[in-house]
Amino acid sequence: MSHIAKQSTRGLFVALAFVGGATGWVVAQQKEKDPAPMVIQKQGAWVIGGQVLGDPKSSSLSCDHGYVEYQIPVNPRDTNLFMWHSSSAQVWQTRWDGGEGYQSIFLRRGYPVYLWDGPRVGRANWSCEEIDYQPRMRDQGNWAAWRFGPKFGEWWPGIQFPTNDKEAWNQATRARYDEFDVVKNVQLETDAAAQALDKIGPTVALTNSAGGLRALTAATKMNTDHMRGIYSYENVGFVFPETDNPGVREGGFGPIIVPLETFKKLTKFPIVNAWGDHTADVPNTVGTLELNRKFVAAVNKYGGHAELVMLSDLGLHGNTHIAFADMNNVAVADALSKWLKGHGLDKYAPKNQTRR
Repeated sequence: MSHIAKQSTRGLFVALAFVGGATGWVVAQQKEKDPAPMVIQKQGAWVIGGQVLGDPKSSSLSCDHGYVEYQIPVNPRDTNLFMWHSSSAQVWQTRWDGGEGYQSIFLRRGYPVYLWDGPRVGRANWSCEEIDYQPRMRDQGNWAAWRFGPKFGEWWPGIQFPTNDKEAWNQATRARYDEFDVVKNVQLETDAAAQALDKIGPTVALTNSAGGLRALTAATKMNTDHMRGIYSYENVGFVFPETDNPGVREGGFGPIIVPLETFKKLTKFPIVNAWGDHTADVPNTVGTLELNRKFVAAVNKYGGHAELVMLSDLGLHGNTHIAFADMNNVAVADALSKWLKGHGLDKYAPKNQTRR
């Protein structure tokens, strides 16, 4: 690690949100060749799930619903992409330097895209319970959790981040909502998400970090077979059957233990968990990967198709915890497109099909 650290770019970024930095970030976006215009057939948003407190006739509060933003391109493919973050919807909308994110990349590739904010998060933050928000120091924690470098202010060599762009780091560390990483919230979010997934039709869930646990849990609650796949970038929490309990104490990211018949819902579609570089340099990640291997084994034991993928094995190097926002996100997207095609999930929808 000391050898790597010596090669790392040094310099601690403490105050980065300068006007000059922001201007440079915008100019960098403008230098990129303008892509062809996107043609959107339909776009909008809706809420789903939740409760009503009080008396709807006199004094009430509608709360704990989820929020869905959607865009449907002209001549869409049949499979929707449901993007589930664990930081903010912004990470799906932009690359670290302000270039196009997954939302735009896959709209251009013909996929209907849905961005999800679960109950009490982001644009669905009207809670049915009291929330005691307390500011906590997170910037340095973001750097470590997203594996930007061996310590705050030092970058890993070859990292897929614009390391000389101060505003890029400012944008990245602000791309967060307040989160509720407890199993109780996982259950709350997935009650609403299961309804959303049942509503929109054939879907692949694209997730990041703790969004992976939530998508797995939502899939076990769905009343339809609309879940066609889950492609996770660095999922940190898993669902296990009672028959294969890994014996790990429940934390904010589970594991969640369910009856075997419930778990078998996860064997009906392909599942991928893709990881970037420097996983061996973060102790928590090493343990998460071991649990990931046990999850893959459990799914496959009961006839499913789950796999753990290291992006470096696909020829993709320098990726962070949020690979789909990295500077090589088009190449990362190409790997996902290949996977979608390999599972027959790239077919175009029948004409005049109604999308919601």
